[in-house]
Amino acid sequence: MNHPSAYAGRPVVVLGLARSGVAVAKLFHAYGANVTVNDQKPLEQCPEAAELTALGISVVCGGHPPELIHPGVSLVVKNPGIPYKAAPVARALELGIEVVTEIEVAYRVSEAPIIGITGSNGKTTTTTWIGEMLREAGLKPVVAGNIGTPLCEAAPVAKPGQWIVAELSSFQLKGTADFRPRIALLLNVYETHLDYHGTMDDYIESKAKLFARQRPDDIALLNADDPVCRRLAESVKGRLVQFSVTGPVGEGVYLDPPLPPASVPLERETLLYRDKDGAVHELLKATELGIPGRYNIENAAAAAAAALSAGAGLEAVRRALREFRGVEHRLEFVAERNRVVYYNNSKATNSAATIRAMEGFDRPIVLVAGGQDRGLDFLDMLEPLAAKVRGLVAIGQTRDILARVAARAGVPEVRTIETTEPEAAMREAVRAAAGIARPGDAVLLSPACASWDMYRSYEERGRMFKESVHTLE
Repeated sequence: MNHPSAYAGRPVVVLGLARSGVAVAKLFHAYGANVTVNDQKPLEQCPEAAELTALGISVVCGGHPPELIHPGVSLVVKNPGIPYKAAPVARALELGIEVVTEIEVAYRVSEAPIIGITGSNGKTTTTTWIGEMLREAGLKPVVAGNIGTPLCEAAPVAKPGQWIVAELSSFQLKGTADFRPRIALLLNVYETHLDYHGTMDDYIESKAKLFARQRPDDIALLNADDPVCRRLAESVKGRLVQFSVTGPVGEGVYLDPPLPPASVPLERETLLYRDKDGAVHELLKATELGIPGRYNIENAAAAAAAALSAGAGLEAVRRALREFRGVEHRLEFVAERNRVVYYNNSKATNSAATIRAMEGFDRPIVLVAGGQDRGLDFLDMLEPLAAKVRGLVAIGQTRDILARVAARAGVPEVRTIETTEPEAAMREAVRAAAGIARPGDAVLLSPACASWDMYRSYEERGRMFKESVHTLE
């Protein structure tokens, strides 16, 4: 696409309201485009519509009228979650109208360089951690993207001397054309979101668009332990920087000695940074990290490599590694009740994320899991369920599937919550988990599923879990 100023006086359609849709619409309106915003929800469910209407922006709610997309439309900007088979998107593509997502627009107006972070798991923690490291270094980053603040809000106000640190999803990246982050970080790739992408190839190709427009003076930062990342590393155009918890890398951050099996306690493992000249610098021991979970060692290595590549000093990175306490809904400590600790990991919307969370505990777990059924069998959870879990409390559409897998894994106590009323289901689940747990155990909400069968978001699910823990009798 062109710079938004090129659309002055021309029709632009924004599909989907919410905060990012509002930001895109206001941006194009400020540049003089004739903006129409469309949302399938009825007008009474679109509180954002009033603000746009007051600015003179056309808002159409309650469906997608056939006349919305016509040959005169110059550009369609779609909410990342809207599938490409949706009628207005399909019609635009049929007519040869360019369809992009918000981050492509933001890139066009940003004067600040962008650090783009994507991956199947760990994006929010790593993005937030990079922001903390850059703040410690006095670099005044703007943290935005899929993490909260839309990129179209952040990009116009970020200054050339700042970094925009942006969490990016595969949905967002799929709708890009010229997007070019100066530092592109891919954390990992697991099988997920196939209901949207259709195939793993499409999912991987969407993630890989993070690197597609990079130049030799940019940085491509990848996970040396991930097979997909290793494959992509062979074709990136930017300078290759890597991170690893299994062995040394040419340039980047790695753990030495390598991460031991989950049954072996951490002791001597140290994060090291090898700079572009080959010099090796000690960062800190893994046991000094400010947040728990073995998989957070990987997130720490990725964040440190990105921050150091962006110009942060070693001491600033060390301080942030020690002092960062994590992000809400990502292995968040909730409370200790009757010598049982409770953790909220509601952001774990796939089995790989739940497995990583379970592997981070050195005590028996009572797992609360389940949610939207995406047709997965959860057999990859058999081994960690057998090794780590004292009890499973299963909720949502996948409760019976997870219960069968847990029984097959030999989990001693398995319970299913039949109610589908959101608050009642979570209260019952927490009470059931508390009844199974013994002193010294951890009750862990880590659903391995999306929340949309019962909850409006993983945040709502996590908040209800915390409320239920705090009101336990």
